[in-house]
Formats: sequence, C-alpha cells, structure tokens
Amino acid sequence: MDYLPGLARWLHIVAGITWIGLLYYFNLVQIPALKDATADGSAGGITKHVAPRALLWFRWSAVATWLAGAAILQEYFISAFTFQSGFEGIGVGSWLGTIMLFNVWVLIWPNQQKILGMVQASDEEKAKARRVAFLASRTNLALSFPMLFFMGLGWTHRALIGL
Repeated sequence: MDYLPGLARWLHIVAGITWIGLLYYFNLVQIPALKDATADGSAGGITKHVAPRALLWFRWSAVATWLAGAAILQEYFISAFTFQSGFEGIGVGSWLGTIMLFNVWVLIWPNQQKILGMVQASDEEKAKARRVAFLASRTNLALSFPMLFFMGLGWTHRALIGL
C-alpha cells in the first residue's frame, strides 16, 4: 500500500490549518492587541517572544502546505497551474496559495524582521515595513477565503478522479 499520497494530504491539511490559523491570529488578534499593548507600554512581550515564534511557524507552515499540495497534485500539477479543463477550480486555489506564499516570504517576513528589530532599520524604514507587512497580511487574509473555497472544490474534484 502506498502511504505517500495519504501522508501528503495529511501534511497539507495540518500545515494548512497551522498557516491559515496563524494568518487569522495575526490579523484578528495580534495586530489589534499589539496596538493596545503599544499604547499602554506592554508590547515588549509580544514583539520579543510571541511574534518571532509565531512568524517562524507561519512561514514554514506556508512552505509545507504548498509543497504538500504540489505533492498531492503529482502529475496534475501543470494541469492545475495552467487551468486545463477540469482543473480550473484547483488551479485558482493553487495560484491563490502561491500568491499567499510569495507574500509571506517576500513581503511579510523581511518587513517583520525590520519591525521586530531582527534586522537593523531606521524609523522611516520601520514605518514603511509596517505598512507593507500589514497590507500583505491583509491581502493574504482576503485571499484565504476564496483560496479555501477553491481548495475545497479541488478536493472534491480529486476525489472524483481518484487522487
């Protein structure tokens, strides 16, 4: 019995829950809490201890989710990413996930390093980094809803073709 497809599905689900759960945590809990904590001077614990650890899990669960999704698609990877007939839904979901992965690694993570003081940056650079990271994170939040819809649609399609 070949356990690799089942393992890939399991990893895709677990890593995806971790990634999207942290995305929702950042946007719905941490950002508003950080604003309040900054106002009363208690933000240090969040920025020093919580945010770096959460960002570690966030960015690597994004990679694991994407790679596991690619492994699930196997020989249908190109069909999905080029929207070939029958793969339009999973293709949209795959592209949305890819855009979100790009946002995590290219826009959110490098800017969060500046914001959290992990990388040297001037106050002006930190202000710009806050804006870019915020917008990229909110973009991912918005994209997550259609991405989850199309991934669910893709799961149904894969079940029909035996993936």
